[in-house]
Amino acid sequence: MEFAVIKTGGKQYKVSKGDLLQIEKIIGTYKKGDKVTFDKVLLVDSGKEVTVGTPYIPEASVEAEIMMISRAPKIDVIRYKAKSRYFKKKGHKQPFFKVKILAIK
Repeated sequence: MEFAVIKTGGKQYKVSKGDLLQIEKIIGTYKKGDKVTFDKVLLVDSGKEVTVGTPYIPEASVEAEIMMISRAPKIDVIRYKAKSRYFKKKGHKQPFFKVKILAIK
C-alpha cells in the first residue's frame, strides 16, 4: 500500500490514494471541485522502497480535489476576572477544506 507524508497548514498528514482529509484552509481563491497539488512531501513509501526528504522530496507531489469548503463549529473564547466586573466573550469558527487524495507522484 502506497502512502506519503505531506505538510500543509503547519501540520503533517499521512495520506494514501482515495483518503478523505480535513486540512487547514489554503491561501488563495478555491472552490469546490478544484484540484490542489501538495509539493511539500516529506516521505513516500511505495510498498517496496521508502524515500525520505531532507526536509522535502523535490520531485514528489500529491494531487487532491477539494470536496468541501466549510468552517468548524463555533468555539467561545472567554476572559473573566472575578470581583472586577471584567468579562470578554469572543467566538471563532476555524475554516477548513475537506480534500480527497487522487494520486501520489
